[in-house]
Amino acid sequence: MIMNMVVAGLLLLGPNPGGGGGGSDVQVRGNQDGNTAGVSLKNSQIIISGNGRGGKSDGYRLKRPCWYEPAQNASEMLDFQQRTTRVDPGAPQTRQEALKPFVEKLGEEGRWWTVAHDSSDPNGVSCQMGLDTYVFVPPNTTPPAGITMAELVDIARAALTVPEPKIELNPDAKSYVNLPTWVWLSGVGETTRSVTATLPGIMSATVTATLQDIQIDAGTTADRAEVKEECGPGGKPYQQGAEFTCGVRYLRSSIDQPRDVYVLEVTSVWPIEVEDDVVPFVYDPIEVGVTRDVPVGEVQSTVRKAG
Repeated sequence: MIMNMVVAGLLLLGPNPGGGGGGSDVQVRGNQDGNTAGVSLKNSQIIISGNGRGGKSDGYRLKRPCWYEPAQNASEMLDFQQRTTRVDPGAPQTRQEALKPFVEKLGEEGRWWTVAHDSSDPNGVSCQMGLDTYVFVPPNTTPPAGITMAELVDIARAALTVPEPKIELNPDAKSYVNLPTWVWLSGVGETTRSVTATLPGIMSATVTATLQDIQIDAGTTADRAEVKEECGPGGKPYQQGAEFTCGVRYLRSSIDQPRDVYVLEVTSVWPIEVEDDVVPFVYDPIEVGVTRDVPVGEVQSTVRKAG
């Protein structure tokens, strides 16, 4: 079924933004296991770019995982359908009947819109199944479920990932009771990560995450560890004679812990901004945690009798 749905909204700024019945597939995934990592756009013309790809995703999901995107005008779509439409013998409609809705729009001003979805979202396919494959829309209007600037921003946010750094410690291999254990991160690279989602010829949206702080979990209770978190964006590497402001001072040995270690976790915190405030969104920061085993021993001293 092909429905004609019209509502005021998105203004088309350029000519036909893409070829074919719709778009292509765009996959932007991070290395997160167990969560929706990035986005996987199906039948979409949206282009994802920027240095905020290929890192660690926090599993952010789109508010609506399917939408319509503008495609060809009536003549272009009919040409495309005539070249690609195939009907199997015994199908409920003939090829001519399948092409009829596109023939009927020939000569009318407007544009066909096609459905796209995020296949990495568990609701993406079912969302798309609730929409018609094609809708014809008069000039300078958008159909219900047509993509909006707010949704384009959300797609950029879902594609945004940050680095998964490595925890560095001093002392490195083993710490000791009451000895300051300095904590910092390596492998962060650029501390500003951006993703831009662009619907060519129509609109573009950019979101940016900036590393602001780290949070330290000593892996035990406050009576066993003292945590200092004046760390800045990436922690503070050890410097002889410097004040100890970022790290953990363990107060008890880890000998009674599972595997004889404390599991230290460091979470990097990346607040997010929408460039030019194109929509009034306030996103929660991206938080990515990494862990490291810390064995903590006790300093042994030997008292010898003089004589």
